[in-house]
Amino acid sequence: MSWKSTLDHYFQDLEKEELFSGVVLLTQGNSSLYSGAFGYASRSWNIANTLDTRFDTASVTKLFTSVATLQLIDQGLFDFETSVIDFLDLKGTTISKEVNVYHLLTHTSGIGDDSEEEDGEVYEDLWKTKPNYSVTTTADFLPQFIHKPANFPPGKSCRYCNCGYVLLGLMIEETSGMTYRDYVRQHVFTRAQMTDSDFMRLDRVHENVAEGSDPLRNEIGDLVGWKKNIYSFPPIGSPDSGAYVTAIDLDAFLRSVKAGELLSSELTTAFFSPQVHYRAMENWTKMYGYGLWFYVDKSNRIVCYQKEGINAGASALIRHYPELDVNVVLLSNMEEGVWEPVWKIHDLIVSGEV
Repeated sequence: MSWKSTLDHYFQDLEKEELFSGVVLLTQGNSSLYSGAFGYASRSWNIANTLDTRFDTASVTKLFTSVATLQLIDQGLFDFETSVIDFLDLKGTTISKEVNVYHLLTHTSGIGDDSEEEDGEVYEDLWKTKPNYSVTTTADFLPQFIHKPANFPPGKSCRYCNCGYVLLGLMIEETSGMTYRDYVRQHVFTRAQMTDSDFMRLDRVHENVAEGSDPLRNEIGDLVGWKKNIYSFPPIGSPDSGAYVTAIDLDAFLRSVKAGELLSSELTTAFFSPQVHYRAMENWTKMYGYGLWFYVDKSNRIVCYQKEGINAGASALIRHYPELDVNVVLLSNMEEGVWEPVWKIHDLIVSGEV
């Protein structure tokens, strides 16, 4: 059986077991190696997912924020060392004046996050006491984190932080005179020819958009229903999460950045380079860059790099294998959709079957 047939059967089995709903795309250069769509974009109406379906990318959105930030650095409007607090004139916060753009991009700022996910806090829980519909602009996020204590001094450690990218979004707005979303639409999506990507409100009707939902199971694991994610996060995407894309558009984005179409050659190289150490693992070291994170093996070789996102009713991932020039895109309208499949595909790639 070919590796493509193996993937077909694998995803069909996951679909039958209600463990995957979404799309998968593998490309090499300008060629499509494999594509498939599984499950339902709308479970209420049994509307199937297709390769044209647009999915919530959750934190993959940070890649668009990173590129937008680097574009403004390219223009000399601020730099990596710019003090974020001074630039935004955010006085009376617990955020150190030493926090700069580099710290925010690389998750080394140490600022308190609105949901400390590395401590086990759940982002969805924020909206149990605050209406999610009240947070629609970038500045609306500020009260949720600017008075929280720091986790460590700037640059002294590395800890994933969503709200660091909220601050970058504010800098994009302050510098460009545009809303964050409009800037990304014009300078990232349009330039990368991401013709089907956008920021879409949950309380509006949009075509070809997957509805996020997760399975409800009883104590013995039987499926008893589905929970929608409409109250799990703000109604429209922000600098840290929530842009909607197709798999084809997300693939086009990464290849456009690699081709130097969005950034200078210097910052293109920097974007695809590890910047800070995050965590040593059994077979490799995990390192952060400017939005991407990297798997680096013991010989200091980059095995792959990626960005992933997770939220209630949404999971997304784009991974690149530089030695093969292979992109893997997985988008799902289930929280647990992409995590097992990406390693199934990884095993096929590293074994030489793909």
